[in-house]
Amino acid sequence: MWTLSKNKTWEELQKFDWVRDMNGVPQSPVHHAEGDVAIHTQMVLEELQKLPEYLLLDEQTKEILWASALMHDIEKRSTTFTDEHGNIVSPGHAKKGAMTTRQILYRHIETPFGIRESVVGLVRYHGLPLWVFEKPNPVQALLKASLEVDTQLLVMLAKADVLGRVCSDQKELLYKIELFRELCVEQNCWGQAKEFPGEMSKFTYFRKEEQSPDYVPFDTRKSEVVLLSGIAGSGKDHYIKKNFPEHLVISLDDMRRKLKIKYNDSKNNGRIIQEAKELAKEYLRSQKAFVWNATNITVQMRSQLIDLFAVYDPVIKIVYLEVPYKTLMSQNKNRDFPIPSSAIEKMIDKLEVPKNWEAHKVEYAVS
Repeated sequence: MWTLSKNKTWEELQKFDWVRDMNGVPQSPVHHAEGDVAIHTQMVLEELQKLPEYLLLDEQTKEILWASALMHDIEKRSTTFTDEHGNIVSPGHAKKGAMTTRQILYRHIETPFGIRESVVGLVRYHGLPLWVFEKPNPVQALLKASLEVDTQLLVMLAKADVLGRVCSDQKELLYKIELFRELCVEQNCWGQAKEFPGEMSKFTYFRKEEQSPDYVPFDTRKSEVVLLSGIAGSGKDHYIKKNFPEHLVISLDDMRRKLKIKYNDSKNNGRIIQEAKELAKEYLRSQKAFVWNATNITVQMRSQLIDLFAVYDPVIKIVYLEVPYKTLMSQNKNRDFPIPSSAIEKMIDKLEVPKNWEAHKVEYAVS
């Protein structure tokens, strides 16, 4: 069984620098009168382990939820400040915390992919049960989250987060969590990912604000585009040869090498990307299946390409490739054209693993 730490005493957890960093990080005395982030985190862990529903979980799931509780406020250390009204705030700590959690569990604590991404998702969305009804489209925000995280575990984490603090509105916050649970049940995503009528329904729903999740659009898709995603050195070229031998390939690396352009030449790389997009349009117009071979490690990178592809109605499939950290660094060194280790580390820092809502199909080739 995977464990973050076999010894779970707070004293033992001080071996992690990111736990030590919780000490002294201030919180709002209105919402967190208990004290700093370290005190709050300890209280959350204690309250989590007292929840009746937590005690019913299997041991591995308990460990996933415990690790998520330990890491849920990991980036309050970098996002906390006093605003112009004198309030202590930590905007964006959940999103940044999810990124840091992934980096730690990839680089430093060997963690199976599925477990790691479960912890990352819980850290990312731990505040959603409290704020979902303040989103512009609450149902869409919920359904997207359900494709990334187990909503039952999310509710347990949110409960522990509220119980593990001293505040005057605790009952109100717990009521909000209960409303969130009811919304999950109503939308058929309580403890499970939302099931859409089909790939087209899912894809169009997250691209249109007023779309119903039950709407079944007419399928006009032509050909196929495979968008690869993965840090340099993760084996994309080999994967293409093995799995897509008949597809055309648009490789940004090949185009750069042909023109003798370095990977960090931003000006000429922009030209390469534009030429690659024009070639993609040509293939799309002629309904030729092709693979777009590049790192595509952020949602923004992928969404720009998917917007381009979607105009031509292909089947869009993202394939994410990942190898263990040590293997990645070794494979990069043994490549015909290795890139500096510092560049690989920067990619790891930026990595956003593709999620099921981003394309018609999302597959994970993880070793």
